[in-house]
Amino acid sequence: MKVDDIYLAGVGTYLPPAVPTEQAVKAGWWDADAREASGIESVTVESGLPAPEMAVRAARTALRRSGHRPEDFASLLHTGTFSQGQEGWSAQHYVLLHTLATPISAVEVRQGCLGMLSALGMAAAQLAAAPEGKDAVLLTGADTFSTPLVDRWRAMDLFVLGDAGSALVVSRRSGFARLLAVGSLSDPHMEWRHRDGRVQLPPQQPQERLMDFQSRSDYWRRKWAEGHTPPGGSWQELCEEAVQRTLAEAGTAIEDIARVVTVSFTRDALEAMFLEPLGFDISRSTWEMARRTGHASVNDLAIGLEYLWTTGQVVPGDRVLLVGATPGMECGCAVVEITAPLTDETDAASG
Repeated sequence: MKVDDIYLAGVGTYLPPAVPTEQAVKAGWWDADAREASGIESVTVESGLPAPEMAVRAARTALRRSGHRPEDFASLLHTGTFSQGQEGWSAQHYVLLHTLATPISAVEVRQGCLGMLSALGMAAAQLAAAPEGKDAVLLTGADTFSTPLVDRWRAMDLFVLGDAGSALVVSRRSGFARLLAVGSLSDPHMEWRHRDGRVQLPPQQPQERLMDFQSRSDYWRRKWAEGHTPPGGSWQELCEEAVQRTLAEAGTAIEDIARVVTVSFTRDALEAMFLEPLGFDISRSTWEMARRTGHASVNDLAIGLEYLWTTGQVVPGDRVLLVGATPGMECGCAVVEITAPLTDETDAASG
């Protein structure tokens, strides 16, 4: 989707303390060989705050940086991949109360790790039709995996799960980056990759692992070995097509992209699934940040973009490609152009 006159006015993240992966191996949480192969140095782990509170803290930073007032906002979109609290409770309205505290709509976006990027597309479309004076949408995301229901270290061999909160202020006035295009492409023939052969009912045991992707992947490997070939589909082809389409809508060639921000997988997975198919060297990615946080679900792209902007690794005129993924399978991406540096005044406003 080509976008006109839509900006990112603010970005903020909340990152809890990082646990060194060496400590995880010594504690028996993770295998030494897996740690060595991953390239992951540490993983952010939250020991006290629930996910919505992390989202609130990230949002307060993004709001201060944005220059927008609460009355400017048309809506709030909140996203996460795991439980946000008690079932049936509205985490998004908790976030709304403790950030904008205005009677606007607050909606939860459930789109796996692609949640923030999907919410960005929704916000851009909403702002194109929003009434005068409603010039912004607040996007928030958060997850914590500090629960016996998830083994953050072994949930999948492609990543280690980190805890974080993040926020973006999407504006039709101005911002530190201009959104040029955003979109996604899915191949539902690959939805089987993230389930196993059980009937899809609610959990039947209180301590059943709820995000054990590795056992589901192992299930399909066994079925394949037995001669039961699952439906086809190529992730690399899907990702390439989604990116090329969005780049064309943004009027940008792949050679014009200064940096790329992806989901924070292990190094091998990051290169095989995203960087190599798209023609990027790892030095143009945010691996140096990702290896210190782990895969923070919906928050990876905002974390990476904030990192590039606040450290001065991207400057006005630079174009950044954001690429995310979610079970389904679906690949989403956005192209943004940096329009302003982080100034002392902006940084002080967010302190």
